[in-house]
Amino acid sequence: DGAFGYSLAEYDTFCRHGISILGLVGNDASWSQVARDQVDIFNDDVGTGLAHTRYDKIVEGFGARGLLLDNPALITDTLIKAQNHANEGRPVLVNAILGKSEFRKGSISM
Repeated sequence: DGAFGYSLAEYDTFCRHGISILGLVGNDASWSQVARDQVDIFNDDVGTGLAHTRYDKIVEGFGARGLLLDNPALITDTLIKAQNHANEGRPVLVNAILGKSEFRKGSISM
């Protein structure tokens, strides 16, 4: 989710040009790829901790449809809603709140 901040404003472009895109952000409130090595090497997580930013609300400011997914029991329903909105011609973002994981632990970040 940290990297999504770099492309978030593209939802404005999608809205202005009528591009029906369905995006999904896995939001674990961290720069996990950076933190993974930084914490191990420097024993410090400075700059890697984020908030569970409401990206779904931000894209709505551009005119897109934003959906918050913070309950695993609602995955299917939320994704069906997202597909329906995209099929109507609107850009959609699903902001999926995730827990922390050890995904890719030990891999090399380049």
